[in-house]
Amino acid sequence: MTWNLFLSALLDALEDTLKLLPFLLVTYILMEALERKTEDKSASLLAKSGPFGPVIGALVGVVPQCGFSAAASSLYAGGLISIGTLLSVFLSTSDEMLPIFISEQVAVPTIVRILLTKAVLGLVSGLLVDLVLYFTKWKNKVVRHRIHDLCEMEHCGCEEEEGGIGGILKSALVHTVNITLFVFLITLVLTLLVEGIGEEAIASFLSGKEIAGVLLAGLIGLIPNCAASVMITQLYLEGMLGAGQMMTGLLVGAGVGLLVLFRTNSHPKENLKITALLYVIGVFWGLVMELFGITF
Repeated sequence: MTWNLFLSALLDALEDTLKLLPFLLVTYILMEALERKTEDKSASLLAKSGPFGPVIGALVGVVPQCGFSAAASSLYAGGLISIGTLLSVFLSTSDEMLPIFISEQVAVPTIVRILLTKAVLGLVSGLLVDLVLYFTKWKNKVVRHRIHDLCEMEHCGCEEEEGGIGGILKSALVHTVNITLFVFLITLVLTLLVEGIGEEAIASFLSGKEIAGVLLAGLIGLIPNCAASVMITQLYLEGMLGAGQMMTGLLVGAGVGLLVLFRTNSHPKENLKITALLYVIGVFWGLVMELFGITF
């Protein structure tokens, strides 16, 4: 490993992580305020969101910032949003795709069609997931998270019930710092791996494969790093990926959302199920696009 490679990866990881700070801080301030105001009633907020959670999640996810996926993961870990809403944010998140399209001067109608497709697929998928879970036993297993669980895991002092705005800010800052450090370290490692392998090697691995390319693009999209969306978008613009393969990679790619989910939600088996579900949904829609020859 060369010094230049390490320095580049370090700067990229630092830049990606710093983007999350305002999102995480605001999210945890909100969550702490809700916890102290509603006490044991925070779980009821989930039921009150009804079918609108995935709709709002899909619309928010369109904004080109992976910070929203990180915020959604924290809100899910605190029991404030449903799995369908979480997945709708993950699926619609555009991450670095939009800036790259704009810099490459991609036609505006094309960009709009891709963004709308991601939002609609995220919305539909989220609604269907919540509908299925409503009639299954898994619903009773996942609607048990509370914001206070995060406090116990992070040892932020929430259990001391320090009153006022100062207590809320203290707890929110502790959560934010802990999550940010974790994300930075993992992002640095992943960036080093991706840059070490090289985009050309990954491109040759994907090119010339339609169905297999969808499956592989989904695996790349699962990399919890903004570099994944950059790579998928660039390969699509260079004609090395089809529309279905590109869509799979970008649907599955949730930025650092998965990292935050695994860090904040203390139920690893549940996290793995959500990750698998995200991958299956992304692959399904990608295969549909490939089989029907849908393009943008």
